[in-house]
Amino acid sequence: MDRPLVIGVMGGGNVDPATMENAYELGRLVAGQDWCLLNGGRDSGVMEASAKGACENGGMTIGILPDDTSQAASPYIRIPICTGMGMARNCINVLSSDVVVACPGGAGTLSEIALALKAGKPVITMGFKLNELPGIGSGTSEIFYAGTPQEVIKTIKKIVQKGNK
Repeated sequence: MDRPLVIGVMGGGNVDPATMENAYELGRLVAGQDWCLLNGGRDSGVMEASAKGACENGGMTIGILPDDTSQAASPYIRIPICTGMGMARNCINVLSSDVVVACPGGAGTLSEIALALKAGKPVITMGFKLNELPGIGSGTSEIFYAGTPQEVIKTIKKIVQKGNK
C-alpha cells in the first residue's frame, strides 16, 4: 500500500496577509492532491493558514508541536504530535517530510531549510528566493523557487517524477 506524499510547509508564525493567503491556498492544493500536509502545528501564521486550507478541503494534517501538550495546536491539525523538544522539533518536521516548502518566516524557517538541505530533501521556497538571503547561495539543485501555490504543486510533481523525493 502506497502512503501519501508528505509535504512539509514551513514558515513564520507572524507573517503578512499575502503570505497567509498563499499558505492557505497551498494547503488547499496539497489536500486536492491527496497528499498529507505536515507543519509546526501551532495556531498562528503559516502553520495555521496552511493547515486550515488543507483541513477545510478534506486533507490530512499533522502538526509537530514544540510543546509537551497540544494546547497551542491549531484546530486544523488532525494529528498533533507533542514533542516537548522546543525548536529541536524542526528536525522532526524536516525528516518526516518528503518535500519541504518554505514560506516567508524567520530564523526557525531558515533552520528548517538548512536541515532539509543537509538531509538531502528537496526544498521549494515560495514567495522568496533563497539566494536573496545573506550568506546563502542557490548553487544546489535541491533548492527550487515558486512564486505561487500553483507553481509549488507543479514543482512537487516534477520532483516526484524525477524520483528526487
